[in-house]
Amino acid sequence: MRMRPILVVEDSDEDFETVLDAARRGGVVHPIVRASSGEQCLRMLRSEGRRRDALPVLVLLDLNTPSDDGREALRELRTDTSLNGLPMVVLSASANPRDLEFCYAQGANAYHVKPVDHAVHLRVLQQIFAYWLGSVVLPA
Repeated sequence: MRMRPILVVEDSDEDFETVLDAARRGGVVHPIVRASSGEQCLRMLRSEGRRRDALPVLVLLDLNTPSDDGREALRELRTDTSLNGLPMVVLSASANPRDLEFCYAQGANAYHVKPVDHAVHLRVLQQIFAYWLGSVVLPA
C-alpha cells in the first residue's frame, strides 16, 4: 500500500528545508510534496482528488504565498466537498489576530505562528508531526 503524502504549501526554500529537516528528525515516513503557491496547491489537490488514496494525509499551509495565497486556497478547499475533510494546519509568519480568526472561521484545524529562531521552528514542526501523525486518528 502506498503511503499518502504530506503536502507543504510553502514559497520559501529555507522554510521548506526546515520542514524536511524536522520530518527527518521526527522519523516521518510519509513522502513530502511541495506546492509553492495556493494556486499550485489547488491544482495538485484537484487532480489528486479524483483518487482518494492519492490525497495528502496532512496539509501544512503557509498563508503568504504568491498567486492565490494560502487564505484563498483554504477558502476554496473548505468549499470543495471532495477535499474539505483534509486536515489543514496553517503555518504562518503572521500573528495578526484577523488572520487567526479568518483561518479558524474557514475551517483550519490548527494555526501556528512560525518561530523566527530556527531551533524553535524545528521543534514546533516536530511537535506538529508527532501530534498529527502519531496521536490523531486521520481519515482513511
